[in-house]
Amino acid sequence: MTDLFKKYIIDTQCATESQYEEVEHLVHTVNITKGQLLLKEGEICDKAYFVCKGILRSYTMDESGKEHTIQFAPENWIIADRSSFYFNEPSEMYIDALENTEAVYVQKEFFDIASKKFENFTIVNTLALHNNIRHMEKRINYLLSASAEKRYLKFIETYRDLSLRVPQLLIASYLGITPEGLSRVRKELANKNFNRD
Repeated sequence: MTDLFKKYIIDTQCATESQYEEVEHLVHTVNITKGQLLLKEGEICDKAYFVCKGILRSYTMDESGKEHTIQFAPENWIIADRSSFYFNEPSEMYIDALENTEAVYVQKEFFDIASKKFENFTIVNTLALHNNIRHMEKRINYLLSASAEKRYLKFIETYRDLSLRVPQLLIASYLGITPEGLSRVRKELANKNFNRD
């Protein structure tokens, strides 16, 4: 599993192979059972997970107990509550596994040491954070202003084949619509000969 994370770090030009080996001892592997909670509201998020196989998800829960999905993290995605991770604040979200998942996790020490040792790591990590902010801003805009159909098409663009692996209830939660609304959207797109691929 660590080889996949190593490849990710090298491919994204965060570090060279020899540089990665200097911080490899800070990279940990974990097998996660479907349904297992990795983070609860109120806890400090001290791990960032890189998914090697499976799917993780972050979500919030409202006062009525209804879940609102924030992010899906399939293979080669990283997931964490970044506000909690970087600012040591109590988390406002949960992270769980939607499938039996093989993952790698790193803690803040990994980022601190890599940033000090490798100039390129800081640059690439900053760009990644900027892209995350950009993605979240666009997602908020879509939730507030886009039609259900446009939101679903954006979901397909972002996550590709995930619609075949994730329960429709959770996709609807991510899109901010009801499962019935999602069914209508899918039916309308099918009538237009829309192909998910």
